[in-house]
Amino acid sequence: MRFPQHITPGQTIGVTAPSFGASSEPYISRFDLADRKFAEAGYQIKAGATCHMSDGLGISTNPERAAQELEEFYLDDGIQAIISCGGGELMCETVGHIDFLKLGEVRPKWFMGYSDNTNFIFPMATIAGVAGIYGPTFTGFGKPWEQAETDALALLEGKTTIVRGYSHFQSPEADYEATVKDPFSPYVLDTKKQLKTFIPKGGQLMPANDEEAVSASGILLGGCLDVLANLCGTKLDNMKTFNREHGAVAWVLESCDGNPMEIRRQIWHLDNAGWFGNASLFVIGRPLASWQKSMMGVDQYNAVTDILAYHKVPVIMDADVGHISPTVPLVIGAETAVHAQGNELYFELLHEAGASRPLCNQR
Repeated sequence: MRFPQHITPGQTIGVTAPSFGASSEPYISRFDLADRKFAEAGYQIKAGATCHMSDGLGISTNPERAAQELEEFYLDDGIQAIISCGGGELMCETVGHIDFLKLGEVRPKWFMGYSDNTNFIFPMATIAGVAGIYGPTFTGFGKPWEQAETDALALLEGKTTIVRGYSHFQSPEADYEATVKDPFSPYVLDTKKQLKTFIPKGGQLMPANDEEAVSASGILLGGCLDVLANLCGTKLDNMKTFNREHGAVAWVLESCDGNPMEIRRQIWHLDNAGWFGNASLFVIGRPLASWQKSMMGVDQYNAVTDILAYHKVPVIMDADVGHISPTVPLVIGAETAVHAQGNELYFELLHEAGASRPLCNQR
């Protein structure tokens, strides 16, 4: 696993749209605000043509062109990091045209994004062997910066090795008020976070009490379940080889569109494909479409715990990851220690940027 050099003010950040771009409101306005915010932080922004294109189906433009621009930005020595313009739905078609082995042979650089950008970040870690950041897209920075945004920049700049969960979050109802009615709104933190941690006991996953602490480490892998289940079994699925060549994996998973049944099917699918063979623990983000919903007795919790119980590792649920804001930025591909107790959760990086040494594979 290789880690890009951290960025510093005065350098250039490339913004490209391998998924959805900023061709309509409120994304155009948020793009412009993000541009100004990064300028205030001292960075130059190089925006690709795809950022404001809208001739694609479900993505900014046709997949070949989107892939070409992403590769060009990655190979451009004048660009020190890349932030994806936005999320979306069909970035899988873009990455089908990416040569991940070629990208793994050049100087690594940070790529940051979340949701549909799992399509790039996950294969970069598991095929190219390059770490990336599961964090805000560029238009996500187009609001007043709060802790989540400053945490993301701190990771890019190498100013922190620990990211902590937040005490409150923005409910899906408040999210509509904050992003649709006022795209420049700060977070409407109307709900107190309540982590649900499950510990293996007697062959089952049992709820932990507030005094029981969970700590585990491993190479952090994961992203959006919607994307990962789609990648599984394709040419971009290298998990069998990755598991053979590496040790413990700390999985972080979150769902956007899946209902409880779909989440359960996705977890089952990845598990039976052998992805979780090296799991040291699972961190499950707050699921957007399934938040506080159930179907025929299946809810957001047993959709996960019933399938994963036999791995006999902790499962931390309703974590600050995913599509219900704010969410912590995470370095996918980095050896990471995860700690949770009560409602406290933090991730500690156990690598140094630019290190070429193998990651520690001990559980």
